[in-house]
Amino acid sequence: MAVSEDVLAAYGIPVIPDPADAASRKRQAIIDAALTEFLAEGYSAASMDAITARSGVSKATIYKHFGSKERLFLAVVGGILPKTYADLEPTNSTVAAAPDLRAALVRLTTDWARILLRPDIMSLRRLVIGEIDRFPQLGQLWYRVSYDMNNGPLVEAFTELGARGVLDVPDPKLAVQQLVAATVGVPQLVRTFSPEAEIDDAELERTIASGVDLFLARYAAAGA
Repeated sequence: MAVSEDVLAAYGIPVIPDPADAASRKRQAIIDAALTEFLAEGYSAASMDAITARSGVSKATIYKHFGSKERLFLAVVGGILPKTYADLEPTNSTVAAAPDLRAALVRLTTDWARILLRPDIMSLRRLVIGEIDRFPQLGQLWYRVSYDMNNGPLVEAFTELGARGVLDVPDPKLAVQQLVAATVGVPQLVRTFSPEAEIDDAELERTIASGVDLFLARYAAAGA
């Protein structure tokens, strides 16, 4: 589910068009250089001189395209947030139709965790957390993107499974939050605050499977 330009605008995020001509290619060079600098230094310590040097574009051109360091930061980070879950397939239909619900949930949350634990996603997450007081709209946008692309489809799936008597879920939204916390949330929390922490495949699989079993112990309908 793509995030529309209207949604980005509602959060005060400048919309960056796809590069199609020379001016757009310069804009993309600025974006790439700025993202590298912001991820490495954070907002306050990031240098417009360094971004200029990295991009090969003049500082005057950077300000012409973006107006200010603040707008550049919002445009770069806000523009990439909707793409963080692009590798995840829609989950409402696949989970609801799965012949083996446990296996489907393990596969889904494992795929989800592998994406969230990627170094680029973790770095972006830490950057947004670190700047949440200055740019609260980025935190709000990340929550919106996460819900629309991940939690929301699972809420739909659990609602359907509840109607079919496969799950007993009085509150599907809460059930999704609990599943995420017990599976994806565990390794994500560790890696967020301990970037060098090793989470091998065996540990990840054990954590995910245990979390799914905990979820099903609470929500699997009797006799299902």
